[in-house]
Amino acid sequence: MRRYHHIGIPTTESKPGETHLKDLKLFVVSHLKSEFGVEWMRFEADAAVPDLVRRVAHVAFEVTDLSSELAGRQILIPPNSPSDGVRVAFIVENGAPIELLEFTDPKHPARLSNQMDV
Repeated sequence: MRRYHHIGIPTTESKPGETHLKDLKLFVVSHLKSEFGVEWMRFEADAAVPDLVRRVAHVAFEVTDLSSELAGRQILIPPNSPSDGVRVAFIVENGAPIELLEFTDPKHPARLSNQMDV
C-alpha cells in the first residue's frame, strides 16, 4: 500500500516554526503545521544529504513494507529511523527524489491515519 503523505520543499530561508534536528543538521517545519501538508527543509552547509534532496522538492508516501518498496529501486538515502516509530528512505524516480515512510508505531503522530481531515 502507498498513500500520499506530504510534499517536502527545500529552502535556504528561515521559516516560522522551524525545529532544529541537530543530528541531521536540518531545520524543518513539519507538514503537520501546514494546511496543505507542506514540509519546509533548510539544511546546514555540512549536512550529509544528497544534492538532489537539497535542491529538488520531494513527494512522500506512507508505505506498509519499506523493504519491498525499495526492491529494484535506485536508493538515494538508505533506510533510517529519524525518530522512534518510523523508518524512512529516499529513492529516485525519473530524476526526482521520493520519500517513503513506514510507521512501525501505529500511534506515531505523523502517521496520516492519526490526523484529521482539513
